[in-house]
Amino acid sequence: MSQPQSARVPTSALTLDYPFSLGVYERYEQAQEAVDFLSDHEFPVQNCLIVGTELKQVERVTGRLTYGKVATGGLVSGIWLGLFVGVVMSLFGSGSTFSIIASTMLFGAVFGLVWALAGYAATRGRRDFTSVSQVVATRYEVLVEHKFAQQGRELLTTMNTPHRPDDV
Repeated sequence: MSQPQSARVPTSALTLDYPFSLGVYERYEQAQEAVDFLSDHEFPVQNCLIVGTELKQVERVTGRLTYGKVATGGLVSGIWLGLFVGVVMSLFGSGSTFSIIASTMLFGAVFGLVWALAGYAATRGRRDFTSVSQVVATRYEVLVEHKFAQQGRELLTTMNTPHRPDDV
């Protein structure tokens, strides 16, 4: 005989059984402020989620990439790696600490330089720039477990920050 189904239990901390929207905000800080407002008014905020929607990737180009910049970056990172390996080896090895660290730094510099230039040459000029990128949301929606939706909406109507309930 099969067991009767019990109430649904969330499978993770990032889910709600029956989520309802409390509001949609243009900035994360606004959604965070709404949840903080609810918390300040004794609302059970452990039943809330802030969900970023309409994701987009933003990439900011920070500069031009040249063989000289690639070589410098590879050289410096190789020296740092060599320094780290040299310090570790000098702790457990015998011999002159200075010669161990200097030799690993030299080897690291050569390795880093060659590795960076080989990687850059392999791109064949298809990406001659440096950049940073981030995935950001266009809108942020505050969701709450269905049994707390009415209470949450009533509280948020007393808040000064504008929100659009049920705007999905």
